[in-house]
Amino acid sequence: MEDIVGGWWDKLARRAARRGFPEYAAELAQVTAQAPLFFRAMGGDPALALRSTVGTEHGARRGWLQRLAGTGARMELAWQDSQALYLPERIDCFPSAALNRDCYFWLLAQAAYAADSDGDWLSRNRLAAARALAAMPGLAALYRRLAAAVLEQRPEPAGLPPAEAEVERAIQAALSRPEQAVTLPPLSRPPQPVPLWLHPEPPLTDAGGQGSRHADGERGGGKDAQRQRRRYRARRMEQDQRKNGMLMVFRAESLFTWDEYVKVNRHNDDDDDGNGEIAAEDMNRLTLGQDAHTRGSRLRFDLDLPAAAYDDTPLGPGIKLPEWHWKRQCLVEDHCLLRPMLPRDAAPAPLPERLQPLARRLRRQFQALAPERRRRSGETAGPDIDLDRLIRFLAERRGGAALSEPALYQDWPPGERSLACLTLADLSLSTESWLGETGRVIDVIRDSLLLFAEALAASGDDFGLYGFSSLRRQEVRLQILKDFADRYDDDARGRILAIRPGYYTRMGAAIRQCTRILSERPAQRRLLLLISDGKPNDLDHYEGRYGIEDTRQAVLEARRAGLTPFCVTIDREAGDYLPHLFGRNGYALVRQAERLPQALTRLYASLTA
Repeated sequence: MEDIVGGWWDKLARRAARRGFPEYAAELAQVTAQAPLFFRAMGGDPALALRSTVGTEHGARRGWLQRLAGTGARMELAWQDSQALYLPERIDCFPSAALNRDCYFWLLAQAAYAADSDGDWLSRNRLAAARALAAMPGLAALYRRLAAAVLEQRPEPAGLPPAEAEVERAIQAALSRPEQAVTLPPLSRPPQPVPLWLHPEPPLTDAGGQGSRHADGERGGGKDAQRQRRRYRARRMEQDQRKNGMLMVFRAESLFTWDEYVKVNRHNDDDDDGNGEIAAEDMNRLTLGQDAHTRGSRLRFDLDLPAAAYDDTPLGPGIKLPEWHWKRQCLVEDHCLLRPMLPRDAAPAPLPERLQPLARRLRRQFQALAPERRRRSGETAGPDIDLDRLIRFLAERRGGAALSEPALYQDWPPGERSLACLTLADLSLSTESWLGETGRVIDVIRDSLLLFAEALAASGDDFGLYGFSSLRRQEVRLQILKDFADRYDDDARGRILAIRPGYYTRMGAAIRQCTRILSERPAQRRLLLLISDGKPNDLDHYEGRYGIEDTRQAVLEARRAGLTPFCVTIDREAGDYLPHLFGRNGYALVRQAERLPQALTRLYASLTA
C-alpha cells in the first residue's frame, strides 16, 4: 500500500490546484539558528543533521518535492532518514507569516516523536502528533492554530466521491483529535497532502549510502520497479550509442592501464545485508562522479593512496580494539587492529627557519604558564635562612629548650603543574587538499604540530604527539611522533617533518588507543586534543551514522576515564556533527586554516588555565 501511495503523489501534483501565499512565505534560513536546539529539546536524535529538501537526490525524483499544478507553486513535505531531518526550503501554506514559521517548529516536534511510530501513513503521523502534545503540553496552542488553518483548506467530504470522502473524514479527524485512534480507509485516489505531517513514503538511506530505501524496507517500489528502471537505463544507453555512433564520449587519458586498477568494495562478512540484484543494478549506473546515495560511490580508487615502498615502519604486530556498533547498540570486541608506526625516513632536523620567529614568541608566552616557585620553609639546607625560625631558635636556646640541629633554611623548589596533553592529528588522505597560497592542509598541520610542541616544551607540561589514518578496520595506523617518554628534540622534529597524507579517518579506534596511553600518565588533569579536517569515514561501513556513533562512544569512554577530549577542526560543516561528538563546548572551528597554529596555542592556554 505504501508503494501505491508513493506513486500517487506525482499524480496529485499534476491535478491539484493551489496557489499558496507567497507573500507570507517563511524560509528555512529564518529558523536555522533555532531549529537544531529546538529539535534536540523535543527529544529528537542529536546525531541527525538538519537539511533542506531542495537539492537532495530524493527531492528531485519520485515526487519527494511536490510541485502543484497551475501556477508552479509547490508544497514540500518533511522527512527524515538515519543521517538527517529534511525540512522544506520554503513554507507558504497559510495566509500568515507567523503560521508558516510556526509550521517549521511543529514539523521539528512531529519528527522528534515519529521515530518509533508504526502503522500506515495516517497512523504514524497521528501517533507522533499525540506523543508530542502529551510530552510538550505547551505546544497545544500552536498545534490548534495550525490544525485549524489546515482544516480550513481541506476539501469538504460532502463534495467528494464516497471512497474519497471516507478518507478525507479520517484525515480531518486525525488532525482535529490526534489522541484518538483513526483507521485509514482503503485509498482509491491520493488525498491532498498534509503540510503538518511527514512524507507518506519517506526515502531512507543506510549509513553506508547504499541507495534509497522506503519505510517498508523495499527499494524503490519492489522488484518490478527495479526492472523498469533497468530497462529505462538500457534504453537510454542504446539511444546514446546510436546518437554518438563510434564517438568516444570520454577522454583517452581516463582509460586505465594494468597497473591502474579499481578496487570494488565487494560484499564480505562485515556487510549487514547483501542484495546481489541491487548491487548489480547499481553497477549499471556506475560513473566516475560522486554520488553519495548509490553503491557506485563505494568504489575507491587506490591510485592516489601511498605506495607500500613509502609506507611507515610498523612497531609490533598491532593492538586489537573494540568498536561501537550503533545498530546493535553494543561494543564489538577485538573488531579493529591498530598498528603503531614510526614515519619512514625521518631524520633528526632542527625547527625550520621560517617558523623560528613565531616559535620564539610562543615560547615566551608559554613560559608564563609555567607555575611560579613557592618558598618552602623548615629545610635543613637551602640558599636562604628563615629569620623567623632563627629568632625562635635563639629564644629557645636561651631558655634551655633548643634543638641541637634545627631546620633554619628556606628553599625555592620549581613549581609543579600536574597536567598532561596528548595531541592526535588527523593524517588522512583529505589533508592533501590545497588551501590556495597557504599550501596543503597537511603542511598547515605539520607547522601547527611543530609550533605547538615548541610552546608545550616551554611550559614544562607533559605531552605527546601522535597522528592517525586508517584503511578499513584491520589497518588503523597510529604514527608516534613524540611519545610521552621521549624528549622533544631534533629527533621528534624530524618525525613531525616526515608526516604525509595517509588513508582514511577511523577516529574511534585512534581515540580509544590514545585514551589508554593518556590514562597511564600520572597527572591530575589530562587533555586529549584532536586536530581534524573532516568527519569520520573509511572504506567499509565506517561512514555516515556508523562512524559518527562509534566516535561519539569513544569520546564518552575518554570522559569516563577522567580525560578532557577537545577537537579543533577546519571543517566548515563541523557544526552538523561535532556537537553530537564532543558536546557544544567541546570543539572549536578554525575558519582560516593558516591560523591553526595560533588558534591551537590560544585554546591550550584557555583550556589549561
